[in-house]
Amino acid sequence: MRSPVAVEGWPFIAAFVGVALAGEVVCPSRPGSLLLWILSGWCIWFFRDPERQAPAGEGLVIAPADGRVIAIEEVISAPLSGQAARKCSIFMNIFSVHVNRCPIGGRVTEISYHPGRFFNAALDKASLENERMEILVTSPGGVILTFVQVAGLIARRIVCRLQHGQEVMQGARFGLIRFGSRVDLYLPLSARLAVSLGDQTRAGETVMAYLEANS
Repeated sequence: MRSPVAVEGWPFIAAFVGVALAGEVVCPSRPGSLLLWILSGWCIWFFRDPERQAPAGEGLVIAPADGRVIAIEEVISAPLSGQAARKCSIFMNIFSVHVNRCPIGGRVTEISYHPGRFFNAALDKASLENERMEILVTSPGGVILTFVQVAGLIARRIVCRLQHGQEVMQGARFGLIRFGSRVDLYLPLSARLAVSLGDQTRAGETVMAYLEANS
């Protein structure tokens, strides 16, 4: 049975619970001790990893992250592919599920890590200046799609489990970003958008776009 909590969260949870237990010894039955247990509960909830069912259908691109769509814009050159694309940015706050999922199935044809700054992930410059992991997946039908994990103001650790050449399934878990961040999705210009600014998304479930046959 799969753990309802992401494995990368266990060290943090253990640390929070350890501090809470120590608090019980130092200041039992005091507000400070209660606060430590509340923070421990929040840490467990933050790293939750719920099961998701990807929608069925041809040519679907599904959300790689839970959160809110904060930007939709055309770019001249998408990371890794160099192709003109439509960028859709999903912002995850500290209350979002932070486990990321593959928007399409296929082969990881390129992956690139970039160290960087830790600006607020909701800012446009975060896509270019923050620490980030760029992933390019090519579908069996030849669709090339880039998605990027971007660290944020509080996020200090990007976790990406993918490797070059790996085959991935649509909706499969591929990593997470700890404590607030964003994921940028670069869609072919021919794709038909299914979301608008301000929409809430659920990783592995929300349809972001429909790909044209010749995308």
